[in-house]
Amino acid sequence: MALNVPGLIATIIFYLLVLGIGIWASMKSKRDRNRTQANHADMALLGDRKISLVVGIFTTTATWVGGTFLIGTAETVYDPKLGLIWAVMPLAATLAFILGGLFFAEPMRDRKYVTMMDPFQIKYGHGLTGLLSVAPLLSEIIWVTSTLISLGVTMSVILDLSYAVCIWISAAVAITYTLLGGLYSVAYTDIIQLTLIFITSWLCVPFLLMSPNSVDITTTSFNHTFQAPWVGTLTADRAWRWIDIFLLLSVGDLGFQDFHQRTLSASSSRTAKLRCYAAAFLIPTFGIPPVLIGAVAASTDWNLTSYGSPSPFERGQTGLILPLSLHHLTPPYISVVGIGAVAAAVMSSTDSALLSAASIFSSNIYKKILRTEASENEIGWVIRIAVVLFGLAGTSLTFLHTGVMAFWVLGGEIAYIIMFPQLVCVLFFNISNGYGATVGFFLGLFVRLLCGEPLIGLPPVIHFPGCILEDGVYVQYAPVRTICMLVSFATILLVSYLASLLFNKGLIPEKWNVFLVKVQQPSPKPLRTSSLQMNSSNSNGTGNSQTQCENGGVSDPMLESTC
Repeated sequence: MALNVPGLIATIIFYLLVLGIGIWASMKSKRDRNRTQANHADMALLGDRKISLVVGIFTTTATWVGGTFLIGTAETVYDPKLGLIWAVMPLAATLAFILGGLFFAEPMRDRKYVTMMDPFQIKYGHGLTGLLSVAPLLSEIIWVTSTLISLGVTMSVILDLSYAVCIWISAAVAITYTLLGGLYSVAYTDIIQLTLIFITSWLCVPFLLMSPNSVDITTTSFNHTFQAPWVGTLTADRAWRWIDIFLLLSVGDLGFQDFHQRTLSASSSRTAKLRCYAAAFLIPTFGIPPVLIGAVAASTDWNLTSYGSPSPFERGQTGLILPLSLHHLTPPYISVVGIGAVAAAVMSSTDSALLSAASIFSSNIYKKILRTEASENEIGWVIRIAVVLFGLAGTSLTFLHTGVMAFWVLGGEIAYIIMFPQLVCVLFFNISNGYGATVGFFLGLFVRLLCGEPLIGLPPVIHFPGCILEDGVYVQYAPVRTICMLVSFATILLVSYLASLLFNKGLIPEKWNVFLVKVQQPSPKPLRTSSLQMNSSNSNGTGNSQTQCENGGVSDPMLESTC
């Protein structure tokens, strides 16, 4: 196969278009910052909280409609062992944004947090927050890896370019416009990217459905033709595993900084909630084309195509089914259009993950721990350097494994098992403290490692009911991810309660109280009028007062629970 020159030219034009929009947005960001005298970090990370509702809806939706979303959905539908019923990413994202809009957007935006780690910093202190920040940083880097892999495999199949060249060029473009303009560049490029995803993905569908090498997808939906029906089946012994995956891809999304960065950049809590509800409605519509592509691939006699026999599934190329379908079942010019859809999807997710990782590092680690006296200009350079370094790290990981879903699941598990219970506890449970957070962090991670993971070749030590040996690999059919998440969640609350009880009863020496969980007695000294007013308005009825945040918010959670 020779180099696809027209496809290469079209890809270069697309990259130049995205880069041009990113540069324009960076110039707009600088003009707005000079006009409003906004803080550099706020402008870079949150767009000075002035991203409009329409632009916010575009960037929120585009962040989730990534290359992994498109390729992973098509792969799942085509896989004879899975099928449509297991392609839960579109609906899972809908649930995530509905829950986010109902419970997380308003309290976090009203408190004017910069990142999802701010409530941890306020309540637990800088040291523990630095440890906890490692988890979201890893999940963002892994997100970059999974999205770049999806583009690399697509371009290498259709353009016949080197896998490494495809990935490094794509990463360079995303890194460049992200470090130049921050959230402004990310948001405005997301507009063109999401538009291209919608147009190009739907443009490919009619040609796939009319392919002479494929039969009607309605006849193969429940009938075994070339392979198992593409609708798939859900047996009783696999039901818990389905629930586990659905919760991982829905509730787990709330543990990503990308999600909260979109709500925190809104002009108000109402706008933040509207973004969530709009994205919840729009995201499933972008899942329809990859579902149809997977269905067509499952309805194709591959021996009649230029691909030949055996089928992609038998060759172990299920993860390449979207680019293979575009390349072998559509005219060349349509397969080039398909590259545009995947490239746009990858860019829209990669830039968001890069900026999210840079946000946590610059705001919660560098500024609060490493260099508390850092100037505004210094923080600006730290953000740029962090974008480059995290981009290089995520790109480098693409050469360890070429499976899109492997990295997607790994990043999702970090967010679901470790960060989601931590975030819920710090926001909604007053009893949570540093001791519970620390033990919950390590115990959740430890139990998950003991459960094993076949995607990365980790054998299980704990065999839950339903754990069976398949093709020499132990597979857990119990909801192990949800079990680990609940273990972490329960541990945080239980250990927090016990630590608070023991310190307040004087059963543990005060010098060991490194997280300062002991209830402080009211000061006997007279308080100033302003202090009295603040305590009166913030009193929770237990003798404690809320800690005032630097940005005007408060650190106490919404649900009170005392020992």
